[in-house]
Amino acid sequence: MNEPNLLVDMSYIRGWYPPAHCSPPFGNCSAGNSDIEPPIAMHNMILGHAKAVKLYREHFQLKQGGSIGIVGSTEYFEPLRDNELDRQAVSRALAFTNAWLFDAVVFGDYPAEMRLYLGSALPTFSPEETSYVKGSLDFIGMNFYTSLYAKDCIHSACISGGDRPIRGFVYTTGERDGEPIGGRCGNPRFFVVPEGMEKIVNYMKERYNNMPMFVTENGFSSPQQNDQVQALLQDTDRVNFHKSYLAALARAIRNGADVRGYFVWSLVDNFEWIDGYSQRYGLYYVDRQTLERVPKLSAKWYKNFLANGSSNHNNEEDLTIRSFRNTNAII
Repeated sequence: MNEPNLLVDMSYIRGWYPPAHCSPPFGNCSAGNSDIEPPIAMHNMILGHAKAVKLYREHFQLKQGGSIGIVGSTEYFEPLRDNELDRQAVSRALAFTNAWLFDAVVFGDYPAEMRLYLGSALPTFSPEETSYVKGSLDFIGMNFYTSLYAKDCIHSACISGGDRPIRGFVYTTGERDGEPIGGRCGNPRFFVVPEGMEKIVNYMKERYNNMPMFVTENGFSSPQQNDQVQALLQDTDRVNFHKSYLAALARAIRNGADVRGYFVWSLVDNFEWIDGYSQRYGLYYVDRQTLERVPKLSAKWYKNFLANGSSNHNNEEDLTIRSFRNTNAII
């Protein structure tokens, strides 16, 4: 299962994805309740995942020798202000964004922070359900793109939405005093914050006893959606993005994180949900008229990076690739 936590957000809180359920202040949909429906939808998806894992383990895993996991949309957060309230908001944001999914499938229950603020709106697992939900993964899959600021909304005023229990009384934003947290991307909610990669991996390592991890998506869409083919092919910003994020991931690996693989999003420019073809994440350019695939500068760089690392053994790229090779990680 891919990103059930993001699906819940987009489908049942914001109402942007089907079935387009939401309620004010998150949106004005024709149906839905943004405070009540999301925990129910998430609960049902987790149960479905856990039943599929149980079936696979009982009937196929031994014969196939495979592994089974789940992929979550992950984000890291920094306090908007350097104070204790916003640091507590960071903890809640991490729980409501990342641990909502992974606490359930690792520990068999939802985060304590969610129980505290959602109360009876958060479903519970029966003893029988807990028996197959707990530990229903062999590895953690993390889709990671960005970090954001987190602001406490319990003790201070926030814009509408952040002050709701379903958000953990946290307002998240990519800007502080008009300055972005990192370089801008094509997706206005994504920012280039490489150190967030190291921090989210360390967070997952500590919270889940260093369970094997895969970074199942990580990629960049340029804020400058240039239609000139040559400009799209010379994607130095994408090269720099992957260099910096891979270096941050390698630091986490050298610090002991059990990361088994890293997957670029994406190989080719593709259909990006509600953004259609407007966001180009690919290492390969796709001509929409002829469907010809043309390698961008990033494809050539990544191929060389995987094959050779760097000839300079003090170079950060070389240190990065050696960190992966020392663990036999898939990249």
